[in-house]
Amino acid sequence: MRFPFWLVPMTLLAGCTVGPDYRGPVSAGAATPPAAFARADREAVPQAPAAAAWWTALGDPVLDELERRALAGSPSVAIAQARLNQARASLGLERANSLPKANASAVYVHARVPGVDLGSSNQDGGTAGGGSGEDQESLNFYNVGFDASWEIDLFGGQRRNLEAARASLGAAEANLADARVSLAAEVAQAYVALRDRQHRLALARESAEKQRAIYELTAQRRDRGAASTLDVERQRSQVEQSNAAVLPLGAEYDAYRNALATLTGEVPGALDDLLAAPAAVPLPPAEVAVGDPAALLQRRPDVRAAERQLAASTAKIGVAKAAAFPRLSFLGLIGLGGTSIGDVVDPDKLAAVAVPQLSWNFLDFGRNAARVGQAEGARDEAAAQYRSAVLAALRDAEDALSRYGARRQAVVTAARSKASADTSAALVRQRFDAGTATRIELLDTERQRISADQALIQAKAQMTTDFIALEKALGLGWE
Repeated sequence: MRFPFWLVPMTLLAGCTVGPDYRGPVSAGAATPPAAFARADREAVPQAPAAAAWWTALGDPVLDELERRALAGSPSVAIAQARLNQARASLGLERANSLPKANASAVYVHARVPGVDLGSSNQDGGTAGGGSGEDQESLNFYNVGFDASWEIDLFGGQRRNLEAARASLGAAEANLADARVSLAAEVAQAYVALRDRQHRLALARESAEKQRAIYELTAQRRDRGAASTLDVERQRSQVEQSNAAVLPLGAEYDAYRNALATLTGEVPGALDDLLAAPAAVPLPPAEVAVGDPAALLQRRPDVRAAERQLAASTAKIGVAKAAAFPRLSFLGLIGLGGTSIGDVVDPDKLAAVAVPQLSWNFLDFGRNAARVGQAEGARDEAAAQYRSAVLAALRDAEDALSRYGARRQAVVTAARSKASADTSAALVRQRFDAGTATRIELLDTERQRISADQALIQAKAQMTTDFIALEKALGLGWE
C-alpha cells in the first residue's frame, strides 16, 4: 500500500491555532483603576483585607454559627456549586473530544434468500453446491471487529474549545465565590437587623407602658380638676401611637428570624431558640482594612467571573474560524470473521482497513463568516460587560466607604443625644426625689431617654449594616 504523502503537510499544520490569543482584559480596553480609594476616611487603612470570615471581626459567636450553617446549607451556594460541577464536566468532555474514539462490535448474520446461491456450507461440511437447495439459499456470517477514529486538530478548533471550557470553569468558580460573598453579607445584615428590632421592640414596649402611666395620671388630675379633658385626650392619642409603634417592630423581628432560617437552609422557626436570648447589636472594629482598587478588582468574584467570560468568548472566535478550514480525520477498522464461528479466532481471517479522510466545506455561502461575526460580537459584548463590572465594583466600594464614614459620624451624634437625654432624666429624677417635679414630668423625661436610646441603637445597627455592605463591596467572604 502506497503512503499518501499529501498527508505530511496537513499533519504539520496540526500545531497551527487560528483566532485571536487572549492577552487579558487590558487588551479589551478595560479601565485602569486608580491608585487609592477617593472616599476612604481615616478609619479605612490601606492594608489588604482578609478574603474570608470577615464577620468574625464583629465578635458575635451567634453570627459566626449562622454564617457557618448558611455556607454549608444554603440553596444558593448549592446552586452555584452544581453549576461549577457542570463546568468541570464540560471541561472533561472537551478533553475527551480531542482524543481518538474507539468502538468494538460483534455481529452474527443469518440470511436466507430463495433463488440465490449464497455459497454457504451445508451441515455435513460440504460445499454449497453439494447441499440441498435450502442450504444454497442461506448464509451464516460471524464477525468481531474494532474501529477507531481520530480527527486531527489541524487549525486549533478543538484547542480553542478546550481553552473556552477552561475559562468557563474559572467563571463558574468565581460565581461560586460570589454566591458566598452575597450570602455572607445577607446573613450578617439580617442578623444585625434582628438584634436592632429585638432591642427597639423591648424599648418600644417600655415606652408604651410609660405613656400609659402618663395617661392614667393625667386622667386622675382631670378628676381632681387639675387637668382638662383635652389634656386627657392628647395623652390617650399618645398611648395609641405608642402601641401602634410596637406592632411593626414585632412583625419585622419575626420576618428576620424567618429570613435567617431560610438563608441557612432551614424552615422558618427552626432558629428561634438560637436567636431568643437578647444580645447587643455587633459593632465593627475601629479600623477597617480596604486595600487598594487594583487589589479589589483582582479579588471581587463578579469581576473575575466577567474576565473569565471574556476569555471564553475570545477563544470561541478561534473555534468559529477553524470551522472554515479543511478537516482531516482517520478511520481504522480491524475485524475477524467468516461463515463459521471458528473464523472469529482464525488469524488468516483478519481484515484491516485504514482510511484517511480530508473534508472541506469551502462553499457555504457565508455561513461560517456569519458564525465568526457572531463570535466576535459575543466577545465585544463580554468586553463591555467586563468594563461595566469593573466600574460597578469601583462605584460600590466608593459608595460603601462614603456611607460607612457618614454613618460613623451619625453614631457619634446619636451617642451625644443619648448622653444628653440620660443627663436630663437624672436631673428630673433628682427634682422628683426632692419634690420639685411631678411624676408626669419624670415619666415624660424617661420616654425621651428611651427614644434617644432607640435612635442610638438604630444608628449603630445602620453603621454595622454599612460595614457589612463595605465588606461585600470589597469582595470579601470567600476562601
